Amino acid sequence: MAYTSKKTVLLLRIQYFCVSLPHVQQTKPFITDMTKRERYEAAIDFFSETMPVAETELHYENAFQLLVAVMLSAQCTDKRVNIVTPALFEAYPTAEAMAAATDEDVLVFVKSVSYPNSKAKHLVQTARQLCERFGGEVPQTLDELTSLPGVGRKTANVVMSVAFGQARMAVDTHVFRVSHRIGLVPPKATTPLAVELELVKHFPEALIPKAHHWLILHGRYTCTAMRPRCMECGLARACAYYNKKS
Repeated sequence: MAYTSKKTVLLLRIQYFCVSLPHVQQTKPFITDMTKRERYEAAIDFFSETMPVAETELHYENAFQLLVAVMLSAQCTDKRVNIVTPALFEAYPTAEAMAAATDEDVLVFVKSVSYPNSKAKHLVQTARQLCERFGGEVPQTLDELTSLPGVGRKTANVVMSVAFGQARMAVDTHVFRVSHRIGLVPPKATTPLAVELELVKHFPEALIPKAHHWLILHGRYTCTAMRPRCMECGLARACAYYNKKS
C-alpha cells in the first residue's frame, strides 16, 4: 500500500512518453489482421516496456485511506481528490475517527469534489459500518465491500487490487474506452462488467492489477476521449481504432 508521490507520477509520465514516441517514428506497416491473442501480446509488450511500474495516482497510506480516496474519485479527477485528502486524513486518519464525525463535519473537507453532500454522507456511514461490522478494518471481498454505502463494484475492485494485491480489473471510463479502441474487447461488450470479464479472461492473472493501471494511464495521457494522441502512441500499429481510421 505504498504512497504514490508526485515525483513518482511525473517520472512515470516522462518514461512513458520518451519510450513510446520512438516506436511511432519507425513508421512500420500497420497490422490489420491480428488475432485477439496477438493484440493482447502486443499491448502487454508495449506497456511492459513503457510502464514497467504502473500504480494509482491517488495518494494514500493504508487501506482505509485508499477506500476513502477512491470513493471521492467517482466522477472527479485524482488531482482534485489529492488536494482534498491531506486535510481530511489529518482530521480523520482512521475509520474510528471518521465514524465519530457528522456528515457536516466531513463536508467541510470534501466540498470541492463532485457530489460532496452524498459523498460526505457515504463516507461517514461507511466508516461507521467498518467499525460496527469489520472491527474498523477494510474488508477484502467483493460482497463485503459492495455492502458498504457508496461502494460499487468498480470501487471495490480498485481496493481489492491496489490495497490487497488481488487480480481484480476495475473498469472506469478510461479502461472502457481504451480497451474498446485498442480492440481488446469486442463491440458487444457494452457494459463495464462485460469489459471487466473480457479483460480478466485474456490478461494473465499476475498482470491484471498492473494492466488496470496501464489502461487508465494510457487513457488519461495518450488515448484521451476527445483528441487521442495517436501519432505519439507506440501502440498505434496494433490498435484497431487507429488502423480503422487510417
